[in-house]
Amino acid sequence: MRAKREYRDRAETEVAVLDALVDRAEEGMTIFELRAAAEVDIDELEAALATLKEDDLIDVESNTSETVIKPDDRVVPEVPTDDEDDQSVGDWLRDRLPF
Repeated sequence: MRAKREYRDRAETEVAVLDALVDRAEEGMTIFELRAAAEVDIDELEAALATLKEDDLIDVESNTSETVIKPDDRVVPEVPTDDEDDQSVGDWLRDRLPF
């Protein structure tokens, strides 16, 4: 599942993190799981997480054994749609142009 459309106009790493978190919204993800899912280096991930936390788009829950990151409820779509895999023209261009 993908994050809501209004949260997709962000840096590529931030969108990848939000999409990964939305897929596992109930249980959340650790830093290592996020790094593997988003396929970015730790510095990019750290910067993306800092920005998303600052914008209140993620929740961080720490307990004695691990830290789990979950998406904020407003980022998760209410009902998954059948057209999740459809890309907007802007998304398509963003993926193909080197800007």
